[in-house]
Amino acid sequence: MQLHKDKTKFFITDLKRESKYDYKKYTRNDGQGPRTYNVGDKKIPSVTTILSATQSEEKRKKLDEWRAREGYKQAQAITNQAARRGTEMHYVLEQYINGVGYLNLSDEGGLARMMAHEIITNLEPLKIVWGNEVSLAYEDKWAGSTDVVGVHGSKPTIIDFKQSNKPKRAEWIEDYYYQIAAYSLAHKKQYGPIEQGLICICTKDKLYQEFKMDTGMLEDYEKKWLDRVEKYYSLKV
Repeated sequence: MQLHKDKTKFFITDLKRESKYDYKKYTRNDGQGPRTYNVGDKKIPSVTTILSATQSEEKRKKLDEWRAREGYKQAQAITNQAARRGTEMHYVLEQYINGVGYLNLSDEGGLARMMAHEIITNLEPLKIVWGNEVSLAYEDKWAGSTDVVGVHGSKPTIIDFKQSNKPKRAEWIEDYYYQIAAYSLAHKKQYGPIEQGLICICTKDKLYQEFKMDTGMLEDYEKKWLDRVEKYYSLKV
């Protein structure tokens, strides 16, 4: 995709936007306690809430060991800074995709914009966007929000943007695969087919990485995700 600069703001110039589906919008609850979404008159657990509650002991242990190595105060500072950077990068991408353009002159805003540029310039096969920041829910089981739904190459695709402090390996991002699978199942249930998933990552050093889930991989993770959901609700009994 091509970025065009108009005075001080950047715009995507060759992206087609189509209202193929009438996407509903669910509000998110980020207060005390696990994250939920308001779906109708119910509060539905988010995808990340289910992932967190059902993560393996091995993963919990590795996270605790990292916090101990860094020191708990420093670990929290790193986490908070990454979260702020990720929020800003997502906002830049949202504005670009909406055709609004965006400018933030702060140091953090500048880095987020450069990271967003890396993602946008590497998303060449994305030609049609049906929606961005799309709210999705699967009955009363789970809900979440994915960054983009559209046509990548020739296939209906769920796309999620991620920021990272360091480059990732495929075996380190299994939770991202689960997220895509959860959104795919919800989209199929509510709206229409999804044939692939795409995870686009940019590091703070502006290294772009792309992890694609083809139809077979997507279906495998959809089955694994349903097992995680079953485990989550069994823990709540």
